[in-house]
Amino acid sequence: MKKFNFKWLQSTFLFTALLFCMTVNASINANEVKNILLQKYMINYSDKNQIADLKAETLKHGGQSVEALIEVMKNGKYPDKNRWVATFLLGQIMGEKSAPFLAKFLKHPSWVMRMASLKTMLALRQKDYGTHYAMLLADDSFIVRSQALENIRTLKITNTAPQVWAMLYDKKNYYQPTLNGKELKTKRSNIIKSVIVTVGELKFEQAKLPLIKMIQKDKYNDIFNEMDKSLSLITGQKSPDSDSKAKRIFWQRMALNSTIQ
Repeated sequence: MKKFNFKWLQSTFLFTALLFCMTVNASINANEVKNILLQKYMINYSDKNQIADLKAETLKHGGQSVEALIEVMKNGKYPDKNRWVATFLLGQIMGEKSAPFLAKFLKHPSWVMRMASLKTMLALRQKDYGTHYAMLLADDSFIVRSQALENIRTLKITNTAPQVWAMLYDKKNYYQPTLNGKELKTKRSNIIKSVIVTVGELKFEQAKLPLIKMIQKDKYNDIFNEMDKSLSLITGQKSPDSDSKAKRIFWQRMALNSTIQ
């Protein structure tokens, strides 16, 4: 009969006890980290160095910071600038794994959180959320619309081109200047120039003929260069290095050739 190995049993018990203690300590440390960070994220910092310190401390704790960052993002009691920071840091710590969670904030009531999520997802090069970005092209916030357009343009999400083109017809992208209380002619905001170039970069073929018609008209002179560039990108043809008259003739001939073909 074999003798029972008490030394083996003793070493196994010690190992199990040590593993248990390590697990408990890790849990305690995680809770401590969360509580400390939540207290610091509650402060409304006015100094850039303090924000830098907050970022550094968050990153130092790595994955143990995640619970605190999620809490800050979800809770409106924290200052907006800190929620912005938390969003970026969550993306930095978790990488692509954070994308599904970040995407939920693209529908958040606060434009700050929608904007922060857009910028973080762009930094993570998230191309699979084109329909989410396209939805925000009609957002009530000008800055959110601009960032959604930038995401689409930078990531070259071609299937959203129709929604980008639709921005030309959205009244939110125009403004009504006044002089001495009198309304003047409606003007295009700067986002329209970005829209024109973006449809070119996305090679939106359906925009070609409308752009050729628009470029012939003086009322679009303020976006002439953008239309010329966009048409070059869509067609692969470059207009003459000359004045606007020569360029208009060039594109008119191209429209005629397209019609004949």
